[in-house]
Parts: sequence; structure tokens; C-alpha cells
Amino acid sequence: MWIADRWKDYEVLDTSNGEKLERWGSYILRRPDPQVIWNTPQNKRWNQLNGHYHRSAKGGGSWEFFDLPEQWTIEYPLEGHALTFNLKPFSFKHTGLFPEQATNWDWFSKKIREAGRPMKVLNLFAYTGGATIAAAAAGASVTHVDASKGMVTWAKENAVSSGLGDAPIRWIVDDCVKFVEREIRRGKTYDAIIMDPPSYGRGPKGEIWKIEEKVHPLIQLCTQLLSDEPLFFLINSYTTGLQPAVLAYMLSLELSKWGGTVNAGEIGLPVTGNGLVLPCGASGRWER
Repeated sequence: MWIADRWKDYEVLDTSNGEKLERWGSYILRRPDPQVIWNTPQNKRWNQLNGHYHRSAKGGGSWEFFDLPEQWTIEYPLEGHALTFNLKPFSFKHTGLFPEQATNWDWFSKKIREAGRPMKVLNLFAYTGGATIAAAAAGASVTHVDASKGMVTWAKENAVSSGLGDAPIRWIVDDCVKFVEREIRRGKTYDAIIMDPPSYGRGPKGEIWKIEEKVHPLIQLCTQLLSDEPLFFLINSYTTGLQPAVLAYMLSLELSKWGGTVNAGEIGLPVTGNGLVLPCGASGRWER
């Protein structure tokens, strides 16, 4: 398992009964987590909260706040450049950041720094830009693509907060598949591709995305955008059915012509209260 264990401003304090207790900077949040199927004793800190997302029996849920600001920031100590993220609780329990992805930021930023040449990175389903600003901080030119205008605006704010407002980042609001198809027609190439596709979603014009049906064809399309000497290809999945071995097989199948190596595994976050590591999805990594 690849573990995001270098955070100072974030930690999972404890896990129990379908929930996780987290510290985001100075604030404590209690949120659902489907991986937490154990029911262990909860100490008094579980009730010393700034925010609690309550699940609904009908699906979804709602936030209950206790002295929590509308927005605040935390930092991640990426080697050579601290990244600053703007957080705010919004729909379906999210805060605008998946902290477990820091283990991938560390991996690919090191590869970019050590490449010794200019790097062009494509980040698909780029959300609020964690991977984008990590790649830019390492010296890459990045094309950031997401179907949500609001998420792209949020990502720009994170770039500015991280001192990367003038970095070579191209911000695109578009359906990721259609953007890739257009880039192929334009003859564009990239040295590295990152994708963090949702399990299910809709594009800006109502396009339906189901990861089990769409992800392999998208990987096939993306290989047409790779340069003659690509550096890496990273895919993340939060879908239970897509095990690490499935990600590894798809990457091996489609990127074999470039040689290189493929690794895949779970990603996780350490839990300070009980010494466990909380599973948070899977990643597949191809690298030369």
C-alpha cells in the first residue's frame, strides 16, 4: 500500500462505526467512510467537533457545523514547494481535497524534477487541482481539464494560494473524453497523463460517465496523446470493482509499446488513534 504519511496539517485521528474523525488544520471533522466497517470504542474527542456530516437513510446527507469557518487553508510540504489548499465543506461530505493523493504527488513530482527536460502533463478529471499544482510546482507545464466550471475556478484559487498563479497551467472546462479526442485531431502530445475519473458522473452537456464502461477506451485514446518518450501515466480509482490488478492490466495492455514498468496498489492514510491504515482507493502507475 502507498501511504500518504507526510502531512502536517491533516490527519485521520480515529475510525469507527462507518465514520472517520479527521483534523484539517485546526478543525475537527467527522465524516462517513464506507471502508470503516468496524465498531470500536469512541473517546470523547469524537464529540469535540467543528463539523459533522450526517448520512441519510435515503441517500446523501447533510452537514452540521459547530464553529467552522466558511473557508480555510491547509498546506502540504511537497519537496521544494509547499502547496496551499483552500477548503470548504460542500455537497456529499466533501471538503475539496483528497489528502491520500499526496502519495502520488510525491511520486510523480520527483519524476518530473529528475527528468532533466521540459515536461508537458495532462490532468483529466482534475477536480480542485491537487495533482495540477503538484506537477506545476515540480516544473511541468500542465493542462488541467474538468467538466465543472466551479471546480476549475477552485483549482485556480489553489494555484494562486500556492504561489503558482503565473505557472504554465492551461485551465480547461470540458468533457474529458471530448477534449482528448480534439487534442488527438490537433496533433497535440503530452509527456505524462494523470486521470482521476469518478465512478459515475455527467459532463457539461449531460454526457453520462460510468467508469466500468468508459475508462479502458479512454486509456486507449490517451495513448494517442503520449509523446515519443513519455515519462509516466497515472490512473486513480475509488470504485470498489476496479482492483489494483485491473488498473495494472489496463496500463500494461495499452502502454507496452513504450516498455517501462507498471505498478498498482491501494493508497491509504495512517490513523493516529489506532495505528491502522485507512484504505482510500487504488492507483495504477506506469513509468519508463
